[in-house]
Amino acid sequence: MQRNNGILPPNTIGIIGGGQLGRMMAIAAKYMGYRIAVLDPTVDCPTAQVADHSIVGAYNDMEAIKKLAEISDVITYEFENVDLQAAAFLEQQGKLPQGAYALEVTQNREKEKTVMQELGLPVAPFAIVRSAEECEQVLRHFSLPAVIKTCSGGYDGKGQLKIEDTSQFAAACAFAEEHRHSIIEQWVPFDKEVSVIFTRSQTGEITFFPLAENEHRKHILYQTSVPATIPKIVESRAMKAVEKLAHHMNIVGTFAVELFVQADSIYMNEMAPRPHNSGHYTIEACTVSQFMQHIRAICQLPLLEVSLLQSAIMVNILGKDLEGVVQLLPKTPTGFVHLYGKKATKPNRKMGHITFIGDTIENVQQQMKTFWEAK
Repeated sequence: MQRNNGILPPNTIGIIGGGQLGRMMAIAAKYMGYRIAVLDPTVDCPTAQVADHSIVGAYNDMEAIKKLAEISDVITYEFENVDLQAAAFLEQQGKLPQGAYALEVTQNREKEKTVMQELGLPVAPFAIVRSAEECEQVLRHFSLPAVIKTCSGGYDGKGQLKIEDTSQFAAACAFAEEHRHSIIEQWVPFDKEVSVIFTRSQTGEITFFPLAENEHRKHILYQTSVPATIPKIVESRAMKAVEKLAHHMNIVGTFAVELFVQADSIYMNEMAPRPHNSGHYTIEACTVSQFMQHIRAICQLPLLEVSLLQSAIMVNILGKDLEGVVQLLPKTPTGFVHLYGKKATKPNRKMGHITFIGDTIENVQQQMKTFWEAK
């Protein structure tokens, strides 16, 4: 059923990627009455558990991509490392409203930083190196500390190395030689990390979710608090910078930008062309979740007004915490626990999350304490 150029229920939404983000997209879409098809190389992946159709295949398997296109009325993705050839094909078929450009940019840190820089947005100084020799030349004139990262791939702290002083130049040069295409960025001694999550429609309408304040442990997001405790002027600067980027890139759907806050200054860090871990709190704490707003955008439905209903803290559940959390479920009435249905448990793998909501952050923190102290 398609009317007024919109994709309406019970049409089928195809999702490339079967992890937790795809699962939460699918649940939001199913709530609205859509059918779901998912493409993922893993049998019984988290999204397949709540989908109507599951295609098991590699993300660059064009036959699998074509099959997904055949049974889907519109297609989206849950992660940025989608094969660009597949994305271009789906865009040509009129099935991928997000297009391939956002993927092309966010798959490559050089392109990300270059787009931001060309728009005059605040980014830390950076340089691109493709060999040990280039790395050494750059570091001779670069302010320390710095960090070297692979330009593609890498997540949760993987694919990067902090350079504290000259004694680490050799390790950095070896890193550059191994990965061949790397970016060196000046280290920003930030006070806070925040993320701006927004949804933009195919006609350019844009809605922002409340600014989220993030805390990482060992390079993995530990918790997100909302509202963020930053000055209004900093929040305004962050929103304006991200809005400029969103319109320039012609973003469609939910999108996230991570930023560093240093006093009253902001530095844009990384982008994610899809719903984001730091936006999971929106399921319980906002009038509309990042996932439902994403579905509305790709299906050409009007975006809903976003309001924060209560203060919230979202905490990730890693593999090492999973059993303990499950054992606490019968013992405490606090917290909204989401488990992702992943079969393999690894110590630092994200297996779920818990969201606590309340009238004040202090109330939320008390709920968290009650949850973890339940015996």
